[in-house]
Amino acid sequence: MEKRATIKDVAEAAGVGVATVSRVLSGGSASPATRERVLAVAAQLDYRPSALGRNLRQRRTGGMGLLVPDLTDTFYGQLAEGVLACARSAGEPVVLGSTGGDPEQEADLIGMLLEQSVDRLIAVPSGDAETWAPAIRAGMTVIFADRLPVLSSHEDVGAAAIADLMALDGLSPAPQTRPLDVPAVLADDRAGIRTAVRYLRGLGHRRIAFLGGPGQDRRVAAFREAVGSPVDEELVVFGTGSRDSAYAAASGLFQTRPDLSAVVAGGNVLGEAAVLAARELDLRVPRDVSLVMYDDVPWAELCAPPLTVIAQPGRDMGYRAAELVLRAGSRRPRSVILPTELIIRGSCGPRR
Repeated sequence: MEKRATIKDVAEAAGVGVATVSRVLSGGSASPATRERVLAVAAQLDYRPSALGRNLRQRRTGGMGLLVPDLTDTFYGQLAEGVLACARSAGEPVVLGSTGGDPEQEADLIGMLLEQSVDRLIAVPSGDAETWAPAIRAGMTVIFADRLPVLSSHEDVGAAAIADLMALDGLSPAPQTRPLDVPAVLADDRAGIRTAVRYLRGLGHRRIAFLGGPGQDRRVAAFREAVGSPVDEELVVFGTGSRDSAYAAASGLFQTRPDLSAVVAGGNVLGEAAVLAARELDLRVPRDVSLVMYDDVPWAELCAPPLTVIAQPGRDMGYRAAELVLRAGSRRPRSVILPTELIIRGSCGPRR
């Protein structure tokens, strides 16, 4: 029996990515030449794109997908455990994928999940709205966790992130700059960052830096809001997501701004990098620099000194996201905001 053509076969034959095939077959944006080539190859291979939409609209296939940027990140492991626990109690299988924080890889995985008729998906997104549009158009039920899709380069990231924060606080309607109307389960980044900055200010720190990474628009916006204008832009630095990049960003920050007295790390990989960089540069924590890390992970208590952290409920976040995606039907679920907590340990001290 001849094997049925898959979306990957069409992509390879047309010389494009799976994401491009997915966009073309679901009516998304593509150049006329690319659209014509993809459709011609699909017809030649007798590819039936029903899995991209028709099957999802006609029947519920069972099972859910889970996409995270990095399976080795302790927080995403906690989130995945929550999803799996909820799915297990409901008797639902889970297809787990790691995007590597790469929007193209994320788009390919979305296409393959659609190909397999997975009709429900929980994701920590790395791509923008265009990456997710094919899944939404195909009728897939999507719940975002931990963060929202990134904005396109032409959009005002800072303004949209601040609008997100205000919407989460109930101070304004959801921002119109986010084109996807998709529910999400998020931590209260605004309260967490604001509390940490106030704590550091109370210890006498004024030159406080933020070490950020991909997908942390809301945390950066919360930090800028908390420190107030004018913001010293040299004290807001970013890594690209890898451990090497995070270490380079932390080390560069410490060396270029020896006058800083405290750092807020936007995640546990960034916090780990800050600890290692401080150690390599013979900076004593907290005597020379105070450190607060977003995420409470097991190794944070084992550091010398133990790290002060902004704890977010990773496992609960995954469990709640799975509950939302399982209950989604004719009514759109509402987004959920989970509380954060500042856990004071030994990595912060008074400004000397």
